[in-house]
Amino acid sequence: MKRKQASQSLLQRRWQAFCRNKRAFWSLVLFFGIFVFTLFAEVIANDQPLLVSYKNKLYFPIFKSYTEQTFGGDFPTATDYRDPYIRKNIEDNGWMLFPLLPYSFNTVDYDLDTPTPSAPSKKHWLGTDDEGRDILVRIIYGLRLSIVFAFLLTAISSVLGIASGAVQGYFGGKVDIIFQRLLEIWESLPQLFVLIIIASIFTPTFWSLLIIMLAFTWMSLTGVVRAEFLRTRNFEFVKAAKALGVSDSRIIFRHILPNALVASITFIPFILSEAIVALTALDFLGLGLPHEYPSLGDLVRQGKDNLQAPWIGISIFIVLSGLLTMLIFIGEGVRDAFDSRRNGQ
Repeated sequence: MKRKQASQSLLQRRWQAFCRNKRAFWSLVLFFGIFVFTLFAEVIANDQPLLVSYKNKLYFPIFKSYTEQTFGGDFPTATDYRDPYIRKNIEDNGWMLFPLLPYSFNTVDYDLDTPTPSAPSKKHWLGTDDEGRDILVRIIYGLRLSIVFAFLLTAISSVLGIASGAVQGYFGGKVDIIFQRLLEIWESLPQLFVLIIIASIFTPTFWSLLIIMLAFTWMSLTGVVRAEFLRTRNFEFVKAAKALGVSDSRIIFRHILPNALVASITFIPFILSEAIVALTALDFLGLGLPHEYPSLGDLVRQGKDNLQAPWIGISIFIVLSGLLTMLIFIGEGVRDAFDSRRNGQ
């Protein structure tokens, strides 16, 4: 009971230390606010109505696809709610409620009055890209895709890295030597060349690209955890636990791993930012997600290819630099909060 209270007290002191860093705290609030906002992207930006009232019946196109025949059309195909005939037929027999931004990330606006890419306007707040797609909408969807991808990559690679580092550091000897030589060989593989070869064989999807990048990023925390286990395994409390017959798994998870996690957690925000940069860079080079995905890297490429449309480059520069800056501030705040020399832990 006392140990649990001491642990809670330590966590409270660390959280208070993090909150005292106003730059880190407000970066965390803003980052998660943006992430939660993007989770509702389909409700905020969509070319499908949120709600349709037609002949005294309610329809929810955002959740279910309806055919044209449902709204008086002639074909059994998915309804295009931007079609003038369908729109007039629905408005004559009811009404439609569109999201705040009536475009999806792949919606091409064929009603533009100017050539693409078009400048910011009341219709498109940040303008359009060279295919007539709304930039703001693609940023919203692209942020969600990048953050979710980075979260998954960071979480899985951290678990694998911590596990491998724990095994190496705890058992040491031949296990450590063999594992370390294999890691050195694997780390020497040219990641970019491997991605080029894989991209030339098949088109990567979200999950296949995640697995490919995971193969090269899971070692991020291995060295940190290995060093902590090599240091801690010779402490008196570990030797005492072994002498009492405590199992290796219990010693690893209950006695040593909590100490190793302190050093590991401080690196996680930086790994998260690296994952976002890596995905953006791969998409920019054409080695990442296919063209139909709402990618921030694709917007970076569009900004480079359309220098006559500076609003594209400026928009994505502000978004990416702001996002990465927030993650760096969060990482610095976490590092300082876990620093015992600063907080008297």
